[in-house]
Amino acid sequence: MSRDRRSVSRRGVLAGAAAVAALGAPAVLRAQTQSVKVGIIHPVTGGVSYSGTQGRAGALMAVEDVNGKGGIKSLGGAKIDALLSDAQSKVDVAVSEIEKYHEAGVSAIVGGYASFICLATTQAAAKHDIPYVVDVGTDDRIVSGGLTNTFRFSPGYGVFVKTAVPALKDINAAAGNPAKTAIIVHEDSAFGTGTAGLLAKELPGIGIEVLEVIKHPTPTLDFNNIVLTIKAKNPDIVIPANYYNEYVILARTMLQQKVRPKAIYSVLGGGASQYRFVKEFPEAAKYIMDCNHWYNPKVPAALELKKRTEAKDLFYTYEVFLNYTAVMLLADALERAASTDRAKITAALASSTWSGHFMPYGPTKFENGQNTGARAVNLQVQDNDIKVILPAEFANAKPVFPMPA
Repeated sequence: MSRDRRSVSRRGVLAGAAAVAALGAPAVLRAQTQSVKVGIIHPVTGGVSYSGTQGRAGALMAVEDVNGKGGIKSLGGAKIDALLSDAQSKVDVAVSEIEKYHEAGVSAIVGGYASFICLATTQAAAKHDIPYVVDVGTDDRIVSGGLTNTFRFSPGYGVFVKTAVPALKDINAAAGNPAKTAIIVHEDSAFGTGTAGLLAKELPGIGIEVLEVIKHPTPTLDFNNIVLTIKAKNPDIVIPANYYNEYVILARTMLQQKVRPKAIYSVLGGGASQYRFVKEFPEAAKYIMDCNHWYNPKVPAALELKKRTEAKDLFYTYEVFLNYTAVMLLADALERAASTDRAKITAALASSTWSGHFMPYGPTKFENGQNTGARAVNLQVQDNDIKVILPAEFANAKPVFPMPA
């Protein structure tokens, strides 16, 4: 069940409750919850609308599955009532939507996607003690500010950098250490700036000199000057950290200008982990590496959701499966809380040991709102597909490095 949150009326809810009471329903039936209102917020218009739209699709598939399998059984089969909001890729709009959710009486919120949206909306939700499951939002400040209402099941950029840098060291060493220099290209909001800062600090420790750190706004439609800078400095590795549209333009511009480093090694690259990029621009995508969110390719449930997503004429992106798992995590907490009370749901999320997912994670355990079992994986575009190359326990391909000329 889903609906636009603007259809919610406090008067309508109160009138409905009065009607039930007037009918003289037994007390036990009156106490049962017929639905659980959950806010699903994404930027489905504006600069990061593609990712937001994908995220909404994943969340709604999970809602469909929960409701189709009997709803929240501890609440008498209550269905999740998804109240949809468009953050419009704007912080002020997103915050106003949280206030509307509070007025509508939601029990929890899922989504946000972009770090700059999640940073603001989790704080807005905290004012009303609304439990909030962050779908992507990699900025670690989302979970380091002491907000007891906030839960991020997936890893943040700190985990990605700590995974990506040692992995690059191993990949480079296995090839005889041909890569000695790098340029970092990043978008200038919280996610890109934070990721780039950590990378610039850590890369010298594995013998990679950072020649330059180049930032750009989102959106950016022309990367010619940035690619000319890359061409002039001739780094062994280019490391992008940006959203999908900018990533694709950067990679295509590098191809057009015949800039071919030993590797394009993304950390949270917006395009390298996207089947859309691989399908639409196969030459630009070929052999790109990325350290990013991904599913466990050895778990049948992950592949089943991939088929289902593609049957809807959608690409199976990390936004899809991270939102799917975020809703499922919340559904598990609702089941254990046996309540629509925000405080009880928050407590259930905080004590979660949910294992019914298909991610390459360890045991679920939240510390200060972060799932410490969340892991990043290394990927590479090979044979017009996206393969897991590290860690070995999840891998279905070996790294190709350096990129063939």
